[in-house]
Amino acid sequence: MKTINTVTGTVTTDKLGTTLMHEHLLVGWAGWELDCKAPRFDRKTALKRAVERLKELKDLGLSTFLDPCPNDIGRDVVFMAEVADASGVNIICTTGLYKEDLGNTVYMKQRSADEIADIYTAELTEGIGETGIKAALIKCATGKDRITEYEEKCLRAAARASKRTGAPITTHTDDGTMGREQLDIFESEGVDLRKVIIGHSCGSADLRYHTDMLDRGCYLGFDRFGLEFLQPDRLRLAALIGLLGIGFERQIVLSHDSVACVLGRGLGLSPEIMETIRNWEPTHIFKHILPALRNAGVPEEKINTMMVENPRRYFEQ
Repeated sequence: MKTINTVTGTVTTDKLGTTLMHEHLLVGWAGWELDCKAPRFDRKTALKRAVERLKELKDLGLSTFLDPCPNDIGRDVVFMAEVADASGVNIICTTGLYKEDLGNTVYMKQRSADEIADIYTAELTEGIGETGIKAALIKCATGKDRITEYEEKCLRAAARASKRTGAPITTHTDDGTMGREQLDIFESEGVDLRKVIIGHSCGSADLRYHTDMLDRGCYLGFDRFGLEFLQPDRLRLAALIGLLGIGFERQIVLSHDSVACVLGRGLGLSPEIMETIRNWEPTHIFKHILPALRNAGVPEEKINTMMVENPRRYFEQ
């Protein structure tokens, strides 16, 4: 058992309970606040919607909601704390920076890996700005099929801050690529790979890709359920059921990467794509994915391992 930070204080890991490991309350692409023609952010309405969303999840059995929004795409830890207080759900936040094409800033590009690691370390140990709210883990990200120089710098910063503080790391990948390369960078920095989640690994249905990483001891995030236009849920399920069938349930966490409120002009998805993601809600796993796993013969013990035991163990490594 270990004590970890949430946005409303510390909790022991035995209190995390059923956990969604990759969801978002607010997201805004870097620079959204400069758009004078964007819809005005109605904080009161956004707060009400987020609280209602988490109360519905709590009724379905959720205890903890991890929001890995990086520093540079709209992270608002005070908003998270208000939602946590009103909903009664633990909310965990991160420190970190997003991938280069959507999240970088000129300022951070000018910083060294060690300077960025200092920022991460401060947000983990001292607090974020003047809020006093501390992150519990580190977020980093890479784009499709390559890791840019800037992204590698941020990965190395995450590794160094993790080694200083003991905080784990969670990542973003695009289309099931670069997870192995992320692990190579972390390993070269001396990170214990048991403290790493390679996020969005369900973007690939290639079991060799999955087992190559799992054999190195990390966790995989099957954490984009409902995003059918990126990868059909039936392929995510097929890969997940296969991995569970050969004993990898202790290294997989589940989520949706859902977004309750998008700052600025939204995600820019076409009506045709929006039609395909009606299930892209944080209740989808409880209402549809877990029943599908049970119908496929996955034992309740393995479901509990992914939803309860793995999040706890990840923070205790």
